[in-house]
Amino acid sequence: DPCRSFHCKRGKVCHADKQGKPSCICQDPAACPSTKDYEHVCGTDNKTYEGTCQLFGTKCQLEGTKMGRQLHLNYMGSCKYIPHCTDYEVDQFPLRMRDWLKNILMQYYEHGLDTSGFLTEKQRSKVKKIYQNDKRLVAGNHTVELLLHDFEKNYHMYVYPVHWQFHQLDQYPVDRLLTHSELAPLRASLVPMEHCITRFFQECDGDQDKLIALKEWCHCFGIKE
Repeated sequence: DPCRSFHCKRGKVCHADKQGKPSCICQDPAACPSTKDYEHVCGTDNKTYEGTCQLFGTKCQLEGTKMGRQLHLNYMGSCKYIPHCTDYEVDQFPLRMRDWLKNILMQYYEHGLDTSGFLTEKQRSKVKKIYQNDKRLVAGNHTVELLLHDFEKNYHMYVYPVHWQFHQLDQYPVDRLLTHSELAPLRASLVPMEHCITRFFQECDGDQDKLIALKEWCHCFGIKE
């Protein structure tokens, strides 16, 4: 099969011509496999697609047009009303996000106690110090005041989770800069629950160069240099 080891970007599939030469053509959205409701996604055109296959296939077919350039994955799930993010809410957002990142690492650490887990040995040693700290604020629905107090009191516990998330996202390429594409997986999964994440990322880009540097990322989360 000439297509076996032939790679195509998202929205395209391999097609072999009569001579057996492989090339990439746009995925036919109608030919995408059927999906469950929870696999639906919302595009930036505010249209619900049955899955990422249908979304990126549609984007490919619109390649070279303004609509094609503007169409991206907005968030996971069917399209719904996303409320406007107020100044007050965006100011409070880093408090919840820092706490969430810390708790994600705690879950990864606990999961890895009896399996190979999600963390490397080096990461586990860093997370272990936070996990075993008896002053750690355990997961829960905490008030903004408590989150702020804990951040000021136990600042050192939040530094690694913020750095860790940046390096998890910084993959293609690893250059200490986050592009729109690198931010997309985190943003798309959180928008339905955290409607301020889009504005938060926009304001993190202090110099408006469409890239978030590690320094900008840390500044947004209140982490000192």
